[in-house]
Amino acid sequence: MIQSTKFLTDHMRVGAVMLAAALGLGASPRNITNDTDGYVVSAYVWPSCHNDSLGQLYLWPDGEGEWEVIKKGNPRFEGHYQPKQPLWGYEQDDDPKVVERWIDTATKYGVNNFVYDWYWFMNGPYLEDALNNGFLKAANNEDMSFYIMWANHFVKKNYWNWHKYGGDESILFDPVLDEENYKIVVDRVINQYFTKPNYLKIDGKPVFGIFSIKNFLRGFDGDLEKGAKALRYFEKKAREAGFKGVHFQEMPGNGEVLTEEDIARINEYHKKLGISSVAFYNMGGFDCDYMTHGANSIDIRNSWDKEIDAPVFPTVSVGWDDTPRFPLKGAKDVTRYHNTPQSFAGFLQAAKEYVDAHPDQPKMIMINAWNEWIEGSYLLPDRLNGYGYLEAVSDVLGGKYDK
Repeated sequence: MIQSTKFLTDHMRVGAVMLAAALGLGASPRNITNDTDGYVVSAYVWPSCHNDSLGQLYLWPDGEGEWEVIKKGNPRFEGHYQPKQPLWGYEQDDDPKVVERWIDTATKYGVNNFVYDWYWFMNGPYLEDALNNGFLKAANNEDMSFYIMWANHFVKKNYWNWHKYGGDESILFDPVLDEENYKIVVDRVINQYFTKPNYLKIDGKPVFGIFSIKNFLRGFDGDLEKGAKALRYFEKKAREAGFKGVHFQEMPGNGEVLTEEDIARINEYHKKLGISSVAFYNMGGFDCDYMTHGANSIDIRNSWDKEIDAPVFPTVSVGWDDTPRFPLKGAKDVTRYHNTPQSFAGFLQAAKEYVDAHPDQPKMIMINAWNEWIEGSYLLPDRLNGYGYLEAVSDVLGGKYDK
């Protein structure tokens, strides 16, 4: 029986590699350049569904991570799909067996890179076990690449568990790092992640996402020159470890159509800090109608592409519904019209056409998200849409919607 199971698993992986080739993907992109054939399809991973020590102490005492809150989702209007119902159940994201299935499924349908949200709070890592114990201990982890986004945003007490804190909006987690913690983070990231053979690199430089440039600079008195010096230190340590430097990627939560003031400000700090590219976490331009939301996001993307000197990689979101976190939110806060796998495929096709039209930059497409159950944006199969969103990825990459 064991031999039979291994035989089937091996053949599933061979099939996934063959399908990836047919979709124009590398089975596991490692180092990409402007000339690299195939697409890098990156899905964000929100690593909250396991028992983290800080999480249990301050947020989710039940010991199953944010599933505790996700399960409490409740409908706020007629037809509202809450709570979300994962097809595979409430799995722990730090379990390597769980992540093995994630990797097999992702690569089968065309996702070949994970971007893990990564945190440093209270002088130490937070939610890191999903990456360390889940992904990196999965037997097949080298079947796909990965990199991390430093999610350096503030967290209010009631943001991740209103049921525990009610109206208390005082700060629970502060992401601003002093010099000592910054240097610890630099060494940890380089030695623990950059050195992995499947850590994604662009032009030989490991990709390091930064969610908030503003919060990064707060650790250096808000001074651009001091911030630039800190990033040069990061690059120096990376070179000492044998890399060509670091590809710093700004990854804001979402964006807006830019004003003249925005353009000058962003290009200035990109130049001084050495920001190499931009990729939004969400596609921006939220509207309750997914079709309007997606159209708004294309306007935002085009604005940044036109005005910002750094390359901009397109992001497509599945939708938005974070009502389990916020009891007072309702119909006006939720994607509730036209959010289907087919409409998602339409905007993913637009993202594919965008990267095809930018031969001077790598063919990287971002998807929000792999598993954002708490925010209603996930590719993983559920009881409502089954594998619909994954099949949409496969259809787009396979050329079904090509002109």
